[in-house]
Amino acid sequence: MKQLVLDMGLAKGPSLSNFCVGPNAAAVDHLTLWLGQPGSGVRRSPVPTYLWGGSGCGKSHLLQAVRSSLLAQGQRVGWLDASIPVASEYDETWAAVLMDDVHAYDATQQQAAFNWFVNAQTQQVAVLAAGSLPPADLKLRDDLRTRLGWGHVFALQALDDTQRRQVLRDNAQARGIALSDEVMDFMLTRFSRDLGSLMELLDLMDGYALQTQRAITIPLIKTMMDNA
Repeated sequence: MKQLVLDMGLAKGPSLSNFCVGPNAAAVDHLTLWLGQPGSGVRRSPVPTYLWGGSGCGKSHLLQAVRSSLLAQGQRVGWLDASIPVASEYDETWAAVLMDDVHAYDATQQQAAFNWFVNAQTQQVAVLAAGSLPPADLKLRDDLRTRLGWGHVFALQALDDTQRRQVLRDNAQARGIALSDEVMDFMLTRFSRDLGSLMELLDLMDGYALQTQRAITIPLIKTMMDNA
């Protein structure tokens, strides 16, 4: 039972389709249009896009979703985030350059990011980046900061509790299950309030309830976590 519970809780991976849009429809619509249909032959706009917002707003989810979509289409992308100490050389076969957590880049990463940006512009390849601050407030070298801000800029907003509850309720109803207010209170007070984590928890609860042939209640969630 323990292994079954853990397997059911595996994340399915970020995608645009499993992103909970909330107040961020403009950014999602923009990225969806930019990605286009696989095999459509439409040339993607080289104008850069920058997403910014606080923790839990979904900016990393969206960048990873774009990356996954491009890789699924057989295209190669450049990826740099603050956890990568040494960036690779720019590759002219990249379909896009994706840079996450730019607000946390050190001097070496900033140099690599600037180099990637210049090469991408020369090759008419788009740069999609994300950070916690608007471009003008980033503590980065001037030439990189100005480039991050000259294209499309979207301020992302995290969902409030009312919106989180509605997303949870809608997703539960789509599965044919009902979440009581008490269960949602328990989820929001005992677990991470990040929406991605809450959706993974819902996946786990749904699978465990089906396996045990029980309704989703607080005792079921406690038993599930004990077995995890």
